Amino acid sequence: MRRPNILVIQADQLTAKALPMYGHPLVKTPTLSALAERGVTFLNGYCNNPVCGPSRGAMLTGRLSSAVGCYDNAGDFPSSTLTLAHYLRHQGYRTCLSGKMHFTGAEQLHGFEERLTTDIYPSDFGWTADWSQTRQPYAPSRMSLRSIVEAGLCERNLQIDYDEEVCYHAEQRLYDYARDADRRPFMLWASFTHPHNPFVTTRPFWDLYDHDAIDLPSVPFIPIDERDPWSRRYAYTIRVDEHDISEENIRTARHAYYAMTSYFDSLAGRLLKALDASGFADNTYVFVVSDHGEMLGERGAWFKFQPFEWSVRVPMIASGPGVKAGYVENKGVSLMDLLPTFNDLVADGKPIEPIDPLDGVSLAAMLHGDNSGRDDDVMIEFLGESVYAPAIILRRNGFKYVHCRHDPPMLFDLDADPNELKNLAGRPEHAQTEAQMRAEIDRRWDYDRIEREVRQSQRRRLFANEALLKGRPTAWDYQPSVDAARRYVRGAVDPNTTATKSRQRFPYVEEVKPHHPRDPEMRIDMGQVNSD
Repeated sequence: MRRPNILVIQADQLTAKALPMYGHPLVKTPTLSALAERGVTFLNGYCNNPVCGPSRGAMLTGRLSSAVGCYDNAGDFPSSTLTLAHYLRHQGYRTCLSGKMHFTGAEQLHGFEERLTTDIYPSDFGWTADWSQTRQPYAPSRMSLRSIVEAGLCERNLQIDYDEEVCYHAEQRLYDYARDADRRPFMLWASFTHPHNPFVTTRPFWDLYDHDAIDLPSVPFIPIDERDPWSRRYAYTIRVDEHDISEENIRTARHAYYAMTSYFDSLAGRLLKALDASGFADNTYVFVVSDHGEMLGERGAWFKFQPFEWSVRVPMIASGPGVKAGYVENKGVSLMDLLPTFNDLVADGKPIEPIDPLDGVSLAAMLHGDNSGRDDDVMIEFLGESVYAPAIILRRNGFKYVHCRHDPPMLFDLDADPNELKNLAGRPEHAQTEAQMRAEIDRRWDYDRIEREVRQSQRRRLFANEALLKGRPTAWDYQPSVDAARRYVRGAVDPNTTATKSRQRFPYVEEVKPHHPRDPEMRIDMGQVNSD
């Protein structure tokens, strides 16, 4: 039996809270909705760190970002850190990445055999967090609310340029796999930048929605001085005092975000169409995920970087051979579960024993509707700007507990209070739950060691970045290598034009032998032919 392929379709900053299979009444995602109908929707899927680089570091390694040193958006990612691409490649898989992955450092493959595009974000130390900067909020990436006040329509923009390139190359690679003599199974990862801010989209997707019907945040603006300390610091980190945000600004930004989500859905549709046309659909697991969510104006907050559900809840939808159609799983899962899941799915009963201890747990049984033996715990952490010490989050049995040394704790009952408006920490009736969850955090995280290592890493990277900007800066980047001499039809190296074109036809058609084979010794006098 052929081993299955894996296709991962990844969004950037797509919150589960804005998708129809997660309960949103307006957003239109026909491709993802159809995928959910024939597969599994993990209703309580979470990222493990609500910011791009660390979230992807945890997702690829199956380990907490603090365990692999990927603390913030400029976190080191050494070549010796094992990813799910290493595990699958060790099992004989072709591993291919098209699109964003936000690797920091000179290594830009991390187990992927090939990479089809460059990244869209920096790979250097320029976005290093700095916990020594306490006099004012420190924001190395200089995010602001400009994305909200400038939201709206465009004909084209940088993110569309990038995602069209990502999708084209991923589609092309699927067809290349179908025509290739190399019959190894594959994992193809297509990672898009939509619907990450800025909130700008094109007319066809904008027109899918009635502007007046766009919903406003379920939790309206909370005055900054009434927010928890983490949220207050974050508000100034993204410079909320620079722009006045009107109700119309919010509606327009949400309208554009929903349209951008529909655009992402259309890209996913193109890939699934190519998967089917190339003959792989019946033997391929498809996973749709996002690296983190988007606050989208809830509580008056935007983007990610926060512990609330709009920021940390992500879509996790899977379909494929034997997957239980239409199944909705309620237990908590996370992106760290992908590595052990893939390790199980491709191993034909013999998964590789993990080289490093994993924090993620396989979802393989859950794909068939079996969640027995699975607890409801999800581990999340945040180690970047807007906090000054590790922020640790544990979700367990419907409760979420947030611990940061500098801030008062927060405890939310997500079932009774899905908008997270009632902090139950310190209340006598919840003292036992709070004590148990804090004890579990203390058991799972060596808090003092993590804080010490984060600060040391920040100092190293900030110093290195300052040094590397002196003299002639040399970028860490990945430039895909394309040998044009081996593409299409190229003269003396491949002189048989007709045969070359025939080999690239899919489905392949056997060569039609000529009825009257030419005598190889025959010589035709073309002058005589022309004179006739």
